[in-house]
Amino acid sequence: MSDETSNGARIDYAEVMRRLPHRYPFLLIDKAEDFVAGTSITGIKNVSHNEPYFPGHFPIDPVMPGVMIVEAMAQTGALLMSKTMDVSVEGKIIMFMSIDGVRFRKPARPGDQLRMEVKVTRTRGETFKFRGETFIEGRLAAEAEFMAMVATVDKPVA
Repeated sequence: MSDETSNGARIDYAEVMRRLPHRYPFLLIDKAEDFVAGTSITGIKNVSHNEPYFPGHFPIDPVMPGVMIVEAMAQTGALLMSKTMDVSVEGKIIMFMSIDGVRFRKPARPGDQLRMEVKVTRTRGETFKFRGETFIEGRLAAEAEFMAMVATVDKPVA
């Protein structure tokens, strides 16, 4: 369910599940807020000590792998595309195309909340280019520019 705020719409977990084909353990968004169609969104990920990568990365001092933070930003961009274009996950999928300028500034650990602020920098047809910044407690933790596109799949996603 979405609801409007002064900053844009909120997207709850149930809507995230309807709009993205990802599932545990690879769904990396719990909810979103500040959705403005075709413009921007903020994805929220609550990092739990139960994440499947922590036992191996690193057991004594767990750190969320940077590639998972990038994937969380990409999923946030896909959610923005899906809601903006009203893309059904039946027979279509939003594919990550490229990534540039990735920088990691602060590690994410169990108990942190990631706020992925994603803005559209360019669109052409069903291709979007984004700039994403991930914040932890108001501090920049990661940043990247990336692209995604809508693709047709032969088999509908189950």
